[in-house]
Amino acid sequence: MANLEESFPRGGTRKPHKPEKSSQQVVEQDNLFDVSTEEGPIKRKKSQKGPATTKKLKIEKRKSIKSMKEKFEILSLESLCEGMRILGCVKEVSELELVVSLPNGLQGFVQVTEVCDAYTQKLNEQVAQEEPLEDLLRLPELFSPGMLVRCVVSNLDVTESGKKSVKLSVNPKRVNKVLSAEALRPGMLLTGTVSSLEDHGYLVDIGVGGTRAFLSLQKAQEYIRQKNKGAKFKVGQYLTCVVEEVKSNGGVVSLSVEHSEVSSAFATEEQRWNLNNLLPGLLVKAQVQKVTQFGLQLNFLTFFTGLVDFMHLEPKKMGSYSSNQTVKACILCVHPRTRVVRLSLRPIFLHPGRPLTRISYQQLGAVLDDVPVQGFFKNAGVIFRLKDGVLAYARVSHLSDSKKAFNAEAFKPGSTHKCRIIDYSQMDELALLSLRKSIIAAPFLRYHDIKTGTVVKGTVLAIKPFGILVKVGEQIKGLVPSMHLADIMMKNPEKKYSPGDEVKCRVLLCDPEAKKLIMTLKKTLVTSKLPLLTCYEGAKPGLRTHGVIIRVKDYGCIVKFYNDVQGLVPKHELSTQHIPDPEKVFYTGQVVKVAVLSCEPSKERMLLSFRLLSDSGPKDPSVESSQKKTGAVNIGQLVDVKVLEKTKTGLEVAILPHNTPAFLPTPHLSDHTANGPLLHHWLQTGDTLHRVLCLSQSERHILLCRKPALVSTVEGGQDPKSLSEIQPGMLLIGFVKCIKEYGVFVQFPSGLSGLSPKTIMSDKFVTTPSEHFVEGQTVVAKVTNVDESKQRMLLSLRLSDCSLGDSASTSFLLLCQCLEELQGIRSLMSNQDSVLIQTLADMTPGMVLDAVVHEVLEDGSVVFSSDPVPDLVLRASKYHRAGQEVEPGQKKKVVVLHVDMLKLEVHVSLHQDLVNRKPRKLRKSSRHQGIVQHLEESFAVASLVETGHLVAFSLISHLNDTFHFDSEKLRVGQGVCLTLKTTEPGVTGLILAVEGPASKRTRMPVRRDSETVDDKGEEKEEEEEEKEEEDLTVKAKKRHSLAIGDKVTGTIKAVKGTHVVVTLADGFVGCIHASRILDDIPVGTSPTTTLKAGKKVTARVIGGRDVKTSKFLPISHPRFVLTILELSVRPSELKGSYSALNTHSVSPVEKIRQYQAGQTVTCFFKKYNVMKKWLEVDIGPDIRGRIPLLLTSLSFKVLKHPDKKFKIGQAIEATVVDPDVPRAFLCLSLIGPYRLEEGEVAMGRVMKVVPNRGLTVSFPFGKVGKVSMFHLSDSYSEAPLEDFCPQKIVRCYILSTAHRVLTLSLRSSRTNRETKNRIEDPEINSIEDVKEGQLLRGYVKCVLPSSVIIGLGPSVLGLTKYSHVSECVPPERELYNRCLPEGKLVTAKVLCVNPMKNLIELSLLPSDTGRPDVFSPDPEPKQEERRGGAEGSQKRKEKNQKEELQKSQKGGRGKRERQESESEQELVNKRPKKSGAPEEDDSGVEVYYREGEDEMEEPKLPPRGKQTKSTEVPRLHLSSGFVWDVGLDSLTPALPLREESSDSEDEQPHQAKKKKSKKERELEKQKAEKELSRIEEALMDPGRQPESADDFDRLVLSSPNSSILWLQYMAFHLQATEIEKARAVAERALKTISFREEQEKLNVWVALLNLENMYGSQESLTKVFERAVQYNEPLKVFLHLADIYTKSEKFKEAGELYNRMLKRFRQEKAVWIKYGAFVLGRSQAGASHRVLQRALECLPAKEHVDVIVKFAQLEFQLGDVERAKAIFENTLSTYPKRTDVWSVYIDMTIKHGSQQAVRDIFERVIHLSLAPKRMKFFFKRYLDYEKQHGTEKDVQAVKAKALEYVEAKSSALED
Repeated sequence: MANLEESFPRGGTRKPHKPEKSSQQVVEQDNLFDVSTEEGPIKRKKSQKGPATTKKLKIEKRKSIKSMKEKFEILSLESLCEGMRILGCVKEVSELELVVSLPNGLQGFVQVTEVCDAYTQKLNEQVAQEEPLEDLLRLPELFSPGMLVRCVVSNLDVTESGKKSVKLSVNPKRVNKVLSAEALRPGMLLTGTVSSLEDHGYLVDIGVGGTRAFLSLQKAQEYIRQKNKGAKFKVGQYLTCVVEEVKSNGGVVSLSVEHSEVSSAFATEEQRWNLNNLLPGLLVKAQVQKVTQFGLQLNFLTFFTGLVDFMHLEPKKMGSYSSNQTVKACILCVHPRTRVVRLSLRPIFLHPGRPLTRISYQQLGAVLDDVPVQGFFKNAGVIFRLKDGVLAYARVSHLSDSKKAFNAEAFKPGSTHKCRIIDYSQMDELALLSLRKSIIAAPFLRYHDIKTGTVVKGTVLAIKPFGILVKVGEQIKGLVPSMHLADIMMKNPEKKYSPGDEVKCRVLLCDPEAKKLIMTLKKTLVTSKLPLLTCYEGAKPGLRTHGVIIRVKDYGCIVKFYNDVQGLVPKHELSTQHIPDPEKVFYTGQVVKVAVLSCEPSKERMLLSFRLLSDSGPKDPSVESSQKKTGAVNIGQLVDVKVLEKTKTGLEVAILPHNTPAFLPTPHLSDHTANGPLLHHWLQTGDTLHRVLCLSQSERHILLCRKPALVSTVEGGQDPKSLSEIQPGMLLIGFVKCIKEYGVFVQFPSGLSGLSPKTIMSDKFVTTPSEHFVEGQTVVAKVTNVDESKQRMLLSLRLSDCSLGDSASTSFLLLCQCLEELQGIRSLMSNQDSVLIQTLADMTPGMVLDAVVHEVLEDGSVVFSSDPVPDLVLRASKYHRAGQEVEPGQKKKVVVLHVDMLKLEVHVSLHQDLVNRKPRKLRKSSRHQGIVQHLEESFAVASLVETGHLVAFSLISHLNDTFHFDSEKLRVGQGVCLTLKTTEPGVTGLILAVEGPASKRTRMPVRRDSETVDDKGEEKEEEEEEKEEEDLTVKAKKRHSLAIGDKVTGTIKAVKGTHVVVTLADGFVGCIHASRILDDIPVGTSPTTTLKAGKKVTARVIGGRDVKTSKFLPISHPRFVLTILELSVRPSELKGSYSALNTHSVSPVEKIRQYQAGQTVTCFFKKYNVMKKWLEVDIGPDIRGRIPLLLTSLSFKVLKHPDKKFKIGQAIEATVVDPDVPRAFLCLSLIGPYRLEEGEVAMGRVMKVVPNRGLTVSFPFGKVGKVSMFHLSDSYSEAPLEDFCPQKIVRCYILSTAHRVLTLSLRSSRTNRETKNRIEDPEINSIEDVKEGQLLRGYVKCVLPSSVIIGLGPSVLGLTKYSHVSECVPPERELYNRCLPEGKLVTAKVLCVNPMKNLIELSLLPSDTGRPDVFSPDPEPKQEERRGGAEGSQKRKEKNQKEELQKSQKGGRGKRERQESESEQELVNKRPKKSGAPEEDDSGVEVYYREGEDEMEEPKLPPRGKQTKSTEVPRLHLSSGFVWDVGLDSLTPALPLREESSDSEDEQPHQAKKKKSKKERELEKQKAEKELSRIEEALMDPGRQPESADDFDRLVLSSPNSSILWLQYMAFHLQATEIEKARAVAERALKTISFREEQEKLNVWVALLNLENMYGSQESLTKVFERAVQYNEPLKVFLHLADIYTKSEKFKEAGELYNRMLKRFRQEKAVWIKYGAFVLGRSQAGASHRVLQRALECLPAKEHVDVIVKFAQLEFQLGDVERAKAIFENTLSTYPKRTDVWSVYIDMTIKHGSQQAVRDIFERVIHLSLAPKRMKFFFKRYLDYEKQHGTEKDVQAVKAKALEYVEAKSSALED
């Protein structure tokens, strides 16, 4: 109550202080912190008064001092409580929490989740995403030491040691919880955090419910520039801000963070603060009410009283405070229960927004002697004064080691003590001291005091599974990991250590910032006298030290030292003796003594050695040299070796003849990875191996290799010895050295190595490199990049890059090599003494044996035994049992398939067609159908269908071909097409063959229960589908009694894209295929969507599918009762006849034969197979189809993303294609009958790009075509093949099918018949197409001794004699080869055509072609050179360039630039000038114009030496400076626009030389005028449609502000799929259209948005959208983009955009209406109701009726008509006289309701009491409606009612 009265005094006013009282207080204040001087005034009072009075005064004085002490008691942990708001200073920042300094030496912790809600949400997103978010700042980036923060105490925990821990929160929702929206006033100083970034500023979370706080960019600029280093604010950023403006009763608040406003913000009475919502950090102006020796009592904001303790007085003014003195103060904290307000007068708190500058103390940890006491406070502590005059503070708990030892008398002012500085309180600006002896004597006070390598003593705190926790100091704990508990690994550390034990450790790592301390108890390390290795810089070669092994690998040991320094001991440095398996010798955690060999500190690499330590003294050099001479082996040398010993990883051998020890790893025994372990197993000690290659050699270790591929490479001298010999494109043979996640390292015989990254490791997508290659595998690598400076190279292992020739021949060679090695292993086995092994060595595939059944295993396989050799095991799998019933003891004839030489087993078969082979002569290279009988890793054994002979064929076609997808792998029983290479079984017992194309593989119609085979991995696909359909995978335990044809009733359980799962009675499962739902299926719909889950259906059983094989069984099959039933709900099949399904007896191939080529079928989309590039569809439950990608569309857009065009289950109409190949599926086409006939357009895929020749294009079903260079485009270019690469899809026109290889054209004039672009380079197919005088372009074919051959067409060549090549002095032959290389594009004039001799003579002379001389780099004419010299030429060149620059800057917006690489100067003066004529004479404008230039698909790169970039858009060229007063006689077209108006250029020189008469000049002038007027008329014809880019350029020049023209121009480019050009047109339009034409510009922006949505990426669309918002009215742009998203069915993106719009334009009713239409359009009625409610909450009341009516209209059109009527009725009941609403209601009912409903509304309206004028309107509408829809009787009734209304109205007026 006392506190309450102080805050709100009764009577409302305070009594003024008496002057004598205030003077007394001044005296008391003077004695602050000086206890001895207090006796003076007390003694004086004692002498004045009597004894009784004096005693009474003493008692009162003591009581008042005691109560005053209690009142001014400083903050302690006990005085804190939850919910208390307090000001703090950030002391330390870690990733997960803040350490905050609080007043009076306290501190608390803020967890990362207590910053703000938006930041916590971002953290949750980051955790869910498992990747760091770009826009999420870490805690150290949000907060920095010294920042003042407003906190609220969230929790007071008690730690395990019994100490209290203060948990704080800076979340504005908790700190400002006491504020309400109504309480907000301008000028309030608040704290908040950035919650989101908006277009014009930031939303700031100030924690006030119902308030939206906004900080504009303008107000944030200064802060961002000065304090945020120019970086924009991010979510979670902590801000101190001032409320600038309050709107909507606190609903919207504007903030400011400008320094001037924040620093001058005071809490005032106008802001109406009270004790409930008073916040820490507020500045107030206060008056001193009372001065005591313990602090001040202040009065502020008229009614409030607060306390200032002695720590928070201003140091300079201490002792000078007096009553009624005005001071500035900062609120430190407000106690929520006692309402005590604490303040500070320290200057550091009087500048809001400014961080504290002093955040640490230099002498932290120092021990000080004789520190004097300044003042003693019993419950608080002691104030000391340090030597530099700074005050320091020691809490009571730190004055002695225990409470018992504490003596208050010892701390009288002036007494001195020994103490230690243990901390610094930023909030109090005081050093914190401790007088405890244990702390003063402690060697370490902080983690900073501990240095790495120091030996420390500690106490065991706890034993954990990961190690031992050790207490080193008062606040310091360290960890001894379990590896470091002893020199050896300890299994039970609790037996040696227990909590409380004293231990001596050595520090391995100390990180003070992270408070991380790692130590070791290993005795060797603790007692080591060797130098410590704490950094890489200290690792000098030869240094010897102790370390710990942390990893043991095949290549050596990794040893770790102090501060995480570690190094590698390579395998050859582990010991003087070779250690083949380091893991057996060394172990993790072992302490070792090592010597440093070398160190690279910058790369943190270090090489170590164990050997240098074990070397015993120097050796005799003469002995060493003699050893080297006798046993020297060079790298690359072929040697013979003798096996000494077999190890786990290879063979220890001796190199003959000197018995030099070496090692031969197992993978290096063979090129085949499977044969290496076999050779290792059967090679015995003493065996000799010949022709072994020496791979590498170190001082005591030689590595060998026996791979035949590497041996032959070295023998043939094809192995480069250095990196300088290697060039990109070379093919090298090597082996895989090691495999990393990012790629494979390949080593070559010479020791060079390179990296093959994942991207070019395989033609298939590589997820894990170890799945594609194994270490030691032989590979062929293609060099793609060589970097000699860094001594490294990049390699490609792709089969497409590393082809060694024909895949069939390579496959056969690998097979021969593999079988030859197996035969060698048989010879090794035959040398063994064992009868079993010798018997196995003699066995070959194809042998027929008599065997006795020994056992029939559970999996169906059979084990046989043989009488002569009892240990011999013969095994037949379930497939090879061939369905025979066998019993133990039964004798059978079996055929040997393969001998397993490791397991010592023989694989046999009981198939009779293999046992009883048919004798038949086979022909070499003949093709046969085979059945796979046995599979090994690198080869397979098959049997020929016709004869039963066993054939071996390789499964790999290349050394790199080791990875196959499951769908590519063969299975036993699968049919293959084989080409025989041998006709008789050799010593291997097998005929050798190669497999045909994988497409010829077939699924054999043989019943197999366990090993179902399907074409190209269909079995795996079925398995995947079955996994998805859990209901269908469960094998039916019950037997159903249903038969085909029965009608059943069931409930739909699940609706999938292509089928529906139905649960029948008794738990049976059925399936309805999409084709069995409707009789007539509309194309484009999904039939399964007509059925809903939970609905009951009646269906007919049409088949039963076996769970294992997925085949439809006949009803007679014994397993039919266990099948999954296939059902049909077709109305026709329920009523009448139906067709039963049976794929068990009838093979899929036979079912497919019922379809004819060209037949149209309806199929259902299943999925797009990315790997195989086809669409998988279902025609029916038992018939599958596939649509090759190239047969899906002629549109590039569809081919790019075919899966986006079709939905799963969608019905598609397709045409059957008959490729004459038996398959288990039907091949279909979506582009009609697929015929590759002359004149057809088809899509193909580029197979090969042949330089200077053209392209090879492949089509489906193996067809191949070729495209000549002359048929790539209608406009030739310098580098025509640059845009094409293998696998690119192209649209082709078939020119000829006369040969096996088709002749194709890619010209757009052929492939796109609708295009009307002018053809720049016409097709030249024969000599008849060439006319004399014609200008043609062609490509240089070759340079002959006297002429140049130029290709004009695919089969047409032209000849140019040297005299017609150049006007220069006859150049050297080298110049011809350099300036006219093969493939160079040139322009030539036809001089002569001789069909008889089949000869075309051409000229390249500038006088004929108008082009520059092919050998002249300078474009100026020769006469100018001779006249002016080099200097004049240079000046003219500079002048021309300057003029061109000016022209291009001024006005060339619509002008087109030549696409060929020619400069403008080359077009000047095509006819030679008179010698000596001045340059100014030719003042004409010479125009070069060529249509169709933009037909090129992509811009080409210019060759070196050209001046004009060909990548620029073609535009009109001006060849000289523009002169406005030019005469018509000087106007001459450079090239004719029409052929008939062109004059021969050959006549021009004669005309120039002959002086013209006046009449001739006049005639020429008239002729030029007529020609110009004709051209103008043609161009000005309003009916003329633009046909080329040039036409559009003219149109947009004439009407630059017409958006419709620009959009047509864009559409023109888009028709030719030239996206970039369409973009360029749009950008041109935006720059050209006047800024006043806002709507026209907006039209172009919308078109650009549409373009990016259809053809661009999400990123490009976002960029265009952001620009459009800047340049247009934002709402319009938002609405247009939302429409674009909706029309393109991107509903998710549209929803997100509408959510943004609702935040930004919440006051715009158009946005709410559009969003309502969007939601209703997606059939989300519930969502539309919520949208309407939100709209009414956000919009002003005057808009409500309009919005409600609009939503009702939308409900009529898109939603529920009844709900729409209810909305109208509800609105009209509230506003009955709103005639506009009645009118809309009538319109909607007329459109969507019945006639009776319309009449009912009219009847209600005409009985309303409205104005006569409005009633007349409704009567007229009623009459019109009845005239249109009613009868004559209805019309008369309306007229009668109108008359009745008029009479009633007139009578009422009379009354």
